[in-house]
Amino acid sequence: MTGTQPAGYEIDTTRPHPARVYDWFLGGKDNYPVDEQLGRQITAIDQGAPRAALANRAFMRRATRALAAEAGIRQFLDIGTGIPTEPNLHQIAQSVAPQARVVYVDNDPIVLAHAGALLRGTPDGVTEYVQADARDPHAILEQATAILDFDRPIALSLIALLHFIADEDGAHDLVATLVGALAPGSCLVVSTMTADFEPENVRRGIDAYAAGGVTLVARSQAEVGTFFKGLDLLEPGIVSVADWRPEDAPDGAGPISLYGAVGRKPAA
Repeated sequence: MTGTQPAGYEIDTTRPHPARVYDWFLGGKDNYPVDEQLGRQITAIDQGAPRAALANRAFMRRATRALAAEAGIRQFLDIGTGIPTEPNLHQIAQSVAPQARVVYVDNDPIVLAHAGALLRGTPDGVTEYVQADARDPHAILEQATAILDFDRPIALSLIALLHFIADEDGAHDLVATLVGALAPGSCLVVSTMTADFEPENVRRGIDAYAAGGVTLVARSQAEVGTFFKGLDLLEPGIVSVADWRPEDAPDGAGPISLYGAVGRKPAA
């Protein structure tokens, strides 16, 4: 496990943080009153917000399992990891292939604080955490190449990350740079917010996050599709995360305002 706490790198408990709010939605304990306050505000606007967080985690697990079991991928690069919540991506991948290599990337000090204790992999595989800003793909690649073989397929996971990065802040450049470094047969896994299903609820939620100092971007299905330019979308394409190869029938409690999709990089 790599990663050390940078000097002077402190956890800010005066402002809500997306990873900690998400942790609160999932019923975790690694959050502070300011995060719970925003989480409760969001839930008052949209009672389905905690359900969406759970559906997003379930999508991650299904996509990871599919890529490990069906596509035979043995390397995973997860950017914007967030606070570890079991089962984590490496646990899913290594349950299928114990030799799988997993690299987590985040720059949040609270994630770093828990990385060593929670991200423990199999003896046959590799599980590493690197400290890097999601908006700096070159720094990510520089560190990840020391752990992963970029001449072989890699599953790149951007789970609930891109809605925190606006187009004008380089969201497309980020994805293009990372995907451009991947070998043919690699896959891109994305989940991201949309206002296509519940526009009013989502807009109010975005406003609540903005009041807490957090910027969110909701994208249409077509806009999400632009991140997969040049990739072959796996069935069922770009759908609500709850509808991506569900293992159980939908619970009927309403839509999940997150799109999920997986695309494969074709041979050159």
